[in-house]
Amino acid sequence: MPVKKFLFMKSCGPSWAIVLCAVALGLSGCASRLDTRGNLIDPDKVLEIQPGELTRDEVVEILGSPSSITAFGSDTWYYIAQRTETFAFFAPKVTERQVLVVKFSNDGKVTAVEAVGLEQGKEIVPVDRKTPTHGNKMTVLEQIVGNLGRFRSKASENAEKEREDEGY
Repeated sequence: MPVKKFLFMKSCGPSWAIVLCAVALGLSGCASRLDTRGNLIDPDKVLEIQPGELTRDEVVEILGSPSSITAFGSDTWYYIAQRTETFAFFAPKVTERQVLVVKFSNDGKVTAVEAVGLEQGKEIVPVDRKTPTHGNKMTVLEQIVGNLGRFRSKASENAEKEREDEGY
């Protein structure tokens, strides 16, 4: 029984296979890319941290070093991790965020442990205004004219130094 070929196979020959492979290769580049920043903390390790029982050193042994510490003193530690998904050339989308806040008392004991997720995050919109600066606004012509006498050649500088050395 003869093998039936589709109409497009007869007209294109083997070039249809090349086109099909190129399209498949191009579409494979559009797969999503997952990125993880920070250390996603195991929930069982978080349960080990009980307020009033552990010190800073013991917390470091359990969770590792924090992502961030408060600027003034070390009363609050932050363990920050997030997972993003990027599809093709689009901007990354945050799929998961985990922030663990560990607060300490003055004697170094844990006072509170709080987990903050993506739902509690707030969108911040930057201000588009520009801060005015005080100074001279010069045109191109003023800049050129202002620089005319400013630059001297090396030869004239060397000649002036020689005159100073000779006592003129």
